This record gives sequence, structure tokens and C-alpha cells, in this order.
Amino acid sequence: MRRKTVGLYTPYLDIMGGGEKHILSILKVFDDADYNTILFWDTDVSTEIKEKLKLTFKHLRFEKDLKKMTFFEKAKKLAPLDWLLYVTDGSYFFSPAKKTAIFCMVPDKKLYNLSPINSLKTANAIFIANSHFTAGWLHKWDISSQVVYPYVSSELFISEPRQRSPIVLTVGRFFKHLHAKRQQDLIKTFLRFHEHHPEYVLVLAGGVKEEDSQYVRELKDEFPQSFILFKTNISFDTLKDLYKNSMMYWHFTGFGVDATAHPEQVEHLGMTPLEAMASRTVPFCFNAGGPRELIENGKNGFLFNTEEELLRQTSYFLNTPTLQQKMGETVYRFAEKSFHYDAFTLHVKKIFKIK
Repeated sequence: MRRKTVGLYTPYLDIMGGGEKHILSILKVFDDADYNTILFWDTDVSTEIKEKLKLTFKHLRFEKDLKKMTFFEKAKKLAPLDWLLYVTDGSYFFSPAKKTAIFCMVPDKKLYNLSPINSLKTANAIFIANSHFTAGWLHKWDISSQVVYPYVSSELFISEPRQRSPIVLTVGRFFKHLHAKRQQDLIKTFLRFHEHHPEYVLVLAGGVKEEDSQYVRELKDEFPQSFILFKTNISFDTLKDLYKNSMMYWHFTGFGVDATAHPEQVEHLGMTPLEAMASRTVPFCFNAGGPRELIENGKNGFLFNTEEELLRQTSYFLNTPTLQQKMGETVYRFAEKSFHYDAFTLHVKKIFKIK
């Protein structure tokens, strides 16, 4: 019996961030179901995928980047596929694969210009969105999509409560463009918080690409305080320890942005707040985009609109030990119920009709 084959193309595989883990996790569900799995990428990055994203594959192989193929090479390569999955950077393929799915991470209208030619290219494709926030914007642009949430790595789930350290944690790539994590605004707010809570340190963890290293240097020069710590390009195990030891998780993506005019600049889902939840660390997130669909304010985290509101929320939280205990349990149960790998696998199999 012929083994089925699925191929994946994303132009962003060099980033290895949350979006890449999401789409590669979908590929892994196919791999676990005994599909041949192909990544159209010029170099074998399976080691990086394993070390940075904690994903391993049984049947994965790498083939030439689709963008570097001629039209006829591409047609020959894609025609035998049972599924082609790809992330668009604004361009689309004529896909002769039996079935095609386009994965949508960013609600940026420039990426979804379905001109007459692009409409022809995508006529037989389904669109997959990473959140209802992204799906809502796609709907406004006349694109129907199905939502597939990501999952949280099982290693991040902390089954029992534990003593916390006076740490405010934030996790996110260091960069200024698109949905920037607004580390500068976050630090300025923390300095106000620190005046009343001098025992606390702020830890900013995240990946840094070479072209963004200057931004990190600028932040360190602007904020040289010893209680502001930068943890860049750290291992998964180090990140896991930060999550489980921190008292609070802050998330500023979208802060100061007009979400209606620029939905691409706010948080599209909020993977790191979910990881914090699994670790029983309570998230405080700017009230826009994905976090708004994940967090019920005051129940499984906090949503804030201004610095003052965040500072009031943190003061209330720190002064109410019973709330800390109760909310730590609530955020854990929320993540466990809907964002465990088992739930993710069942949903992916249903969407893609994987036996």
C-alpha cells in the first residue's frame, strides 16, 4: 500500500519562532500518522527543529526550496503530494497536489490580496488560521478559514503549585517591525512598578537574529539597571525554568497600536502567555488581538489597556495571596484542557481528515 505524502513550504523557517512551531506541529501529526513528510528548504535543519522547537520526525526529508524551482519543476514535485501545506508571504502557487492548505499567521491584508489570478491559484485550497482573531480579519477580506490553535509543549505543564521568585517575565523575539513585542514600553512600566516593589527583577527572554542585535544593544544602553536582565537565544530548558519560577508574566504586544487600522501589529494569538499559563504563571496581557480571546479578565489572567491599569492589577494580585493560588490553578486547568498536544492532534486529524 502506497504511503501518503505531505509537503510543507514556509519562507520563514529561518526564524524558528512560535508560528514555525505551529505549522511544523501540524506536519508532525501527519508524520505520526505514517505519512512521508517533506520540507521544501535547501538545508537540513532537523537538528535546529529538534533543539529549538522540541519536535522530532520519523519520515522527514528536505528538498529544494519551492521558490527556486521553475514552474515545471514545481508542478512535477507537487503533483504526487496528498497534501501541500504552505505559509504565504503574499505570493501563491498553482498547486497540483491532491489537496492544499494555506496557513495564515498574520492578519496583514497585503498577504491576502486575492486578485483574479491569486483566486485561481487558491480555488481548491483551504485556509487555516492560528486564532479566531486572525480568522475574523480574513473573513473581512472575503476569505473563509478554519482555526487550528497551537499546543503547549508537555514539558511546560507544572502539575503542582510551587514557590515563586520575585520575577516578572516576558518572552518574545527582539525586533521592531510587524507585531513587535514592545519591550521598551514594558521596561518603562516595570520601572514604575519597581519603585514600589524593589525586590523584583524583570527578565526579558527571546530570540535575536543578527539583524536585530542592534535593537538589543540599544535597550541595554537605555536601561542599564542591574534588575533588568536580558536572556537572549536561550535553551528550552532555561526558558522552562523561567516560566515555572516567575511570579507574573507580562505581555505588551500591540501596546499603543490602533488594532483596527493595524491588526498585523497586535498579538495574533499569544503563544507565550499560554506557555506561562501551563506553568501556572499568571499572564497580564495588553487587551487586543489573540489574548482577548484567550483570557477572561480576572479569571484566568488579566487584560490591561493602560500602564495605570496594569499597575493596579499587579498590586491587587500581589496583595491577595488567595487570588494568586486560585488563579494559578485556573490558568493551569485552562491550558491543560484546550492546549495539550492530545487535543491539538485530534483537531488537526479532523480538519485534514487524517486516519
